[in-house]
Amino acid sequence: MKILVAPDSFKGSLTATEVCDCIAEGIHEFTLDVDIELLPLADGGEGTVQSLVDATGGQIINKNVTGPLGKKVKAFYGILGDYKTAVIEMAAASGLMIIPEEKRDPLKTTTYGTGELIKSALEHDITEIIIGIGGSATNDAGIGMAQALGVKFTDKNGEEVGLGGKSLDKIKNINLNGLDQRLKDIEIFVACDVDNPLYGKRGAAYIYAPQKGADHKVVKKLDSNLRYFNEVVKKELGRDINQVAGAGAAGGLGGGLVAFLDAELKKGIDIILETVKFDQKLQGIDLVITGEGMIDGQSIFGKTPVGVGKRAQKHNIPVIAVAGSLGKGVEKVLDHGINAYFSIVDRPDNLNSIIKRSKQLLKNLSEQIARIVINLN
Repeated sequence: MKILVAPDSFKGSLTATEVCDCIAEGIHEFTLDVDIELLPLADGGEGTVQSLVDATGGQIINKNVTGPLGKKVKAFYGILGDYKTAVIEMAAASGLMIIPEEKRDPLKTTTYGTGELIKSALEHDITEIIIGIGGSATNDAGIGMAQALGVKFTDKNGEEVGLGGKSLDKIKNINLNGLDQRLKDIEIFVACDVDNPLYGKRGAAYIYAPQKGADHKVVKKLDSNLRYFNEVVKKELGRDINQVAGAGAAGGLGGGLVAFLDAELKKGIDIILETVKFDQKLQGIDLVITGEGMIDGQSIFGKTPVGVGKRAQKHNIPVIAVAGSLGKGVEKVLDHGINAYFSIVDRPDNLNSIIKRSKQLLKNLSEQIARIVINLN
């Protein structure tokens, strides 16, 4: 029997690689007479770089860049094992968790550091960049990212505007002549699982800026700035990025990546599965075991287990999902390629205790799954 173990991380507890190892160890507690392939995954959010680096035998590159408030921060990106693909999590350079809660201000925060990570990645003779844009601290429509790559945004006096969302309504002209020429030969895919427009009641400011430190007055200002910025982009570049589904993701970075780098926004799990050639890895597989920290009704909207389940279903391969916990509506995943799901929790307990015991709990559950599956076969 051949089993493919392809989970996401258990956030706050186990990395995707650790989840793989625990499942394999649990199965081997019952029998060694089974072939297990390990494939750590992610859905484009936190942990994507590490998972893809682990899955492909790549490397992590550490880089000091400009943080969201303009001070240097330690960030990172990955070069995959094919040496042609770079993977970036914008949150590593421009993320909300970098900033103490009392200092969060989307009028000031910038994506400049994300642009610096892109520029650094270009030094590795790559042909493709994957960018995960979850967890941002910003609302600058990606102008900081573009500025780091050579784009000039000038005001009515011909002076370059500053950083942050507060600068968007100062822009009169956009000059792409200085944009790093190496980008012309690079395909850029953006892991984006939301469809929010750039502005409006479902836009970047109204939906996401409050969690980044904006009060109602600031939200209105940011939304107005994004509306203005979109008009400038239409005039200067001939693109209405507000019409792009997902343009409002990461404070408008989704739209900025489309406008300035001609990027393509796609569901994160689809990008990841294509990158690791998941369908090819299903050849000869009898069972897939996947999972993540929480599986619930929302998992059908682009989460790793369901993405895995849908692909495996096309090949008539059964899929078992394991999770730290099961939430409301979890039964919905059974209509999306998952054949059965299980929680690792073995008794009533507090969260901290479960997290501490998570490795052993996952091993125990995996052994029990193996006993059922292998005995039935």
